[in-house]
Amino acid sequence: MNNKNRIKTLVVAVAIAASVLTLVSLSSAQDNAPSGVIETRSHVFTPVADGIYHVTGTGAVNLISHAMLIEGEHDLLVVDSHVSPNAGMALIDAIKSVSAKPVRYLINTHYHFDHAHGNQVFPQDVEIIGHRYTREKLSGELGNVLEESTFISFTEGVPGQIEQMQAQLATTENTDERAELQGRIAVQQAHLNSLAGIEPTPPNITIEDSMSIFQTVRGGGREIQIAHLGRGHTGGDVVVFLPEEKIIYTGDLMVPFLPYMGDAHVDEWPDALERLKTFDFDTLLPGHGPIVEGKERIDMLQAYLRDLWSNTEALKQRGLSAEQAAEQIDMTAHSGNYPQIRGAGADVRAIRRIYQLLDEA
Repeated sequence: MNNKNRIKTLVVAVAIAASVLTLVSLSSAQDNAPSGVIETRSHVFTPVADGIYHVTGTGAVNLISHAMLIEGEHDLLVVDSHVSPNAGMALIDAIKSVSAKPVRYLINTHYHFDHAHGNQVFPQDVEIIGHRYTREKLSGELGNVLEESTFISFTEGVPGQIEQMQAQLATTENTDERAELQGRIAVQQAHLNSLAGIEPTPPNITIEDSMSIFQTVRGGGREIQIAHLGRGHTGGDVVVFLPEEKIIYTGDLMVPFLPYMGDAHVDEWPDALERLKTFDFDTLLPGHGPIVEGKERIDMLQAYLRDLWSNTEALKQRGLSAEQAAEQIDMTAHSGNYPQIRGAGADVRAIRRIYQLLDEA
């Protein structure tokens, strides 16, 4: 299998995994959530505290990432805007089923396409907040994000996925199966069409380390802390922490499965996660996957990242190319924590990134 085909295979695998995890998250959230879950055509708003919602998808629109909604007495704050203008507009429309109040703030946890490419459809008076690095990436100061390998590797396979489903539809006679396929094709086609209209839109308020927003709520106020804990999944990850409610939204800095590492600072990421553990939270809302209770899974990710770095460095010192290392690296010691590890091998994009960092060092 050549590299291009391997990347496409990985893209499909990641998309399938994300879809499964989203469904697991949705099912788990609805089974265990407090009363007040609000479901729209495209989104499910699961309350995790008074006026605070973990926002997931129904599958009617390709969202890829989760979001968060925080309702104050007079206005709303949204965390992450999804993958495209189409998904961002679906989020805005769905929010109207929760509250008629205006969105005042939008926070980007990082610059990646699946969390920030819905920015452009939010009203002009919405303040977009993110790390300075996120602004530099989305503004084009550091190059066009639409021409980077991350965006390309996660989107170039979409036309092929649609063609594959259309071919399956042509040979399927079962009425229910045909209806399901037609629905999936429509979702992916709308996603593909929207990708063509993306105009990366950067934050207009930036932070370096931390800031707080004090939101008026009935009976008092709510502090919303935004913090950069160091370079990890990207160079500009931020988390959103609600100290009174002991809830933290982590974007992709911490997810309950193996994250994408193509733009990561893999050697620094465990330190950022160590700082994450200093926050006094009970509930962790990730950018993908089910809600996490407690901090045990943070330890798991730290251990994996450290081993991935050291094992990759050893293979590089032996003279293997990044592609060879990606095929041979053995991370099965972590398969108990990450069942998707079923043998030797790792995402070649992660290994190429580690090689790049080692060369720069």
